[in-house]
Amino acid sequence: MSDLEKAMITIIETFHNYSGREGDKFKLKKSELKELINNELSQFLGEIKEQETVDKVMDTLDADGDAQCDFQEFVVFISMITAACHEVREHE
Repeated sequence: MSDLEKAMITIIETFHNYSGREGDKFKLKKSELKELINNELSQFLGEIKEQETVDKVMDTLDADGDAQCDFQEFVVFISMITAACHEVREHE
C-alpha cells in the first residue's frame, strides 16, 4: 500500500474515531469536532479553547446547515488545511 493510500485510510479512520460519540456515527457534532482538532491537528491549528472559535469553524464547514460536519465536509476541511500548510512550506 502506498503512503498516500495509508494517509487516506488514516483520514477515514480518524473521522470515525470521533464521529458518533454523541449521536450520528457518520457526523461530527461541535464537541466531537473540537476534540478532533485539539487531539489531531493542534500542531497546525493550535488548541481551540473558546466555544466561539468552534462555532466559527463549524459554520464554515457545515455546507448543508445541519449543525454537524459529515465526512464530505470534513474532507474539504482537511484539504483546506493541507493546502495552507503546503503554501507555508513553499515560502520557507
